[in-house]
Amino acid sequence: MITPQTLTGMILAGGEGRRMGGRDKGLEPFAGLPLVAHVAKRFDGQVAELMINANRNTDAYALFATRVIEDAEGGFKGPLMGIYSGLRAAETPWLLVAPCDSPALPHDLVNRMVAGISSESGEYDIAVAFDGERLHPVVALLRTSLADDLANALAEGERKIDRWYARHSWCKVDMSDCPETFANLNTEEEKSRLELTLTTTSKGLPSQETP
Repeated sequence: MITPQTLTGMILAGGEGRRMGGRDKGLEPFAGLPLVAHVAKRFDGQVAELMINANRNTDAYALFATRVIEDAEGGFKGPLMGIYSGLRAAETPWLLVAPCDSPALPHDLVNRMVAGISSESGEYDIAVAFDGERLHPVVALLRTSLADDLANALAEGERKIDRWYARHSWCKVDMSDCPETFANLNTEEEKSRLELTLTTTSKGLPSQETP
């Protein structure tokens, strides 16, 4: 059984933000708070520790998590490297990852991912959010014991998350009732559009308070 004491949360914020002019996406303002702050709210009180995977501006990110970890290897090698870094750093049997650029994720994300990974014979190794049309591989719950296998895959040159997941026992977690909450922001236009939508409907936004 997965409990908050056995679960670490991690926000992936280690990318280069190339489609946003090279800016650090997690720290981009959104509805009065940095994007990363909205994602951090989804983990409040539901995990033993919240980490942020970031490769720059680590002091700024430290305001929103217990710990900030950099990629185990430099060079911006992608989200699979970020996941590996989290699996290696976590001190619990389970790690739940989410991206820094999805500020409208479901408020019950943790509970739904934990419930979704269970089967009649136990838990799968990996659970991936599914919005009814597509998978969201960077919204995933993973056993931290997979760290060594992922280290080997990375050493072999693997960079595709879905190919590595397929090596293990994994499942989809049905989130088809709220596909809009998985919108991720890669451009200034996308950010402005979603900010207007959520501000107008007052959905999905945490209060503007210091985390």
